[in-house]
Amino acid sequence: MDFALVQFANRLCRHLAITPARLHPHEVYLDAKDTADPQVACLLGVPVESLRLRFALLQSLNSTLESFFLPLVELRLTQTYQNSIATLLCEAKGLIFYDTKVSFMNRVLNASVQRTADHAAPEITLDPLEIVGGETRAAENTYFCQAARQLSCVPSSQLCVRIASGGDPTYAFNIRFTGEEVHGTSGSFRHFLWQVCKELQSSALSLLLPCPSAAANRNKVTCFSYIVTPCPITYAEEQLLNFFGQLLGIAIRADVPLPLDLLGSFWKGLVGEALDPESDFREADLLTYNHIRKFENLADEAELEALCAEVSSQSHLSESPDSPSRPCCTFTYITMTGEEVELCHGGSDIAVSWENRDVYVRAVRDLRRRELQNVECMSAVRAGLGSIIPLQLLTLLSPAEMELRTCGLPDIDLEFLKAHTMYQVGLMETDQHIEFFWAALEMFTQEELSKFIKFACNQERIPFTCPCKDGGPDTAHVPPYPMKIAPPDGAVGSPDLRYIRVETCMFMVKLPQYSSLDVMLEKLRYAIHYREDPLSG
Repeated sequence: MDFALVQFANRLCRHLAITPARLHPHEVYLDAKDTADPQVACLLGVPVESLRLRFALLQSLNSTLESFFLPLVELRLTQTYQNSIATLLCEAKGLIFYDTKVSFMNRVLNASVQRTADHAAPEITLDPLEIVGGETRAAENTYFCQAARQLSCVPSSQLCVRIASGGDPTYAFNIRFTGEEVHGTSGSFRHFLWQVCKELQSSALSLLLPCPSAAANRNKVTCFSYIVTPCPITYAEEQLLNFFGQLLGIAIRADVPLPLDLLGSFWKGLVGEALDPESDFREADLLTYNHIRKFENLADEAELEALCAEVSSQSHLSESPDSPSRPCCTFTYITMTGEEVELCHGGSDIAVSWENRDVYVRAVRDLRRRELQNVECMSAVRAGLGSIIPLQLLTLLSPAEMELRTCGLPDIDLEFLKAHTMYQVGLMETDQHIEFFWAALEMFTQEELSKFIKFACNQERIPFTCPCKDGGPDTAHVPPYPMKIAPPDGAVGSPDLRYIRVETCMFMVKLPQYSSLDVMLEKLRYAIHYREDPLSG
């Protein structure tokens, strides 16, 4: 129940754009929409005064942990030191607010900086022409592989920088695009990370494997969820997975949420948490999960024969006419990469029978478990991540929190964005064209909002938390915040004939004074659909 209350408080504070430390206990209450959330179902019968008192206790606990306890604890490997305080913290991490963890994590990351101000940032040069050709281009020409080659000789210590803050943050490396003159480094860096994520989730690279049934589980229509491709890896692939892990750590230090859609089993492997044999299996491969459930629920041998005949007929449909005949259902199965393998030695010659059906089910489950754990590949990713951020920090994070810290939220909160917007050169929020601007964005779908953010600052997702939300003179805006709205350059011609320009490094939108909402909608949609790569504004 405490874990559920912490999760509820995390979500409520995200909505209110404050930290749990600033949430008054009297603001804690459950409303009608919370009844549909299975995470808080156990709290529904608790009197509200009890919830508030318990929340106040958790507030006090988190304050003490953040101020006096966590800085003194060595978060050593919990699997090695079973009786350590780190192990206790790992078991009780559900009692710690997400903001408490992130605050502590950021302090450690800033204390573990290895590149000082007198060291120039590494710089890589990318050729946009090499990626022309869409999905058919060679993998070695992708931004991902171009960057991996150039950074392979750069010590990882040079990539460990402070958490990005202020208007001109320091990033792990600078990006230069061949043939383009770009002022500033932020827009190019954020565009690089966006392009790399796009490549990773395409057929251009084979490091990630799409899971169609996972998309169905998450009610998605046109996109997939991904895992690291489960197969033996070469040395070159290991180096690429290592670089992928480094990019995860680099994005955390840069506070640039990556638009990656990875399965929960990936994040569990990253933080070292065991997989759930039911939920993770069902999420990754619903077809196989239903297949073995049929074998588990058989009532008699006649049902087994009917099921084997059904499986055999389905497999023969995908075989060529010249394929040799086999027993109707054998100890073989298809891997997640589409390869048929034997579940045991000589499995292709062993028929599934009433006596060995349980062995068959366990063998299929073990195959999928090994593929989802993917120990060799995940070790390479963790090694890369560990070269950028201390892996001990993952002791405090749940898999969902690690995903949140790395990838943020896919949805754009317009109210939060509006609260972190500045108006420059005499513009005011009450100006008519500014009101048209926000009214137009409110009419956008989430997909269109993501494209607008990409157009305006060269990243698809924006941080949903910002230190400035807590006030105080020492807090700094998290890049790319704040968004800035400014007048267009020059004053030639009718405003309705002009186009919207942006300066992506500064997250600045140069907005003409359009005469109507319809014109604003037209120009915004033109901008986000036809200016996908506005590196120089």
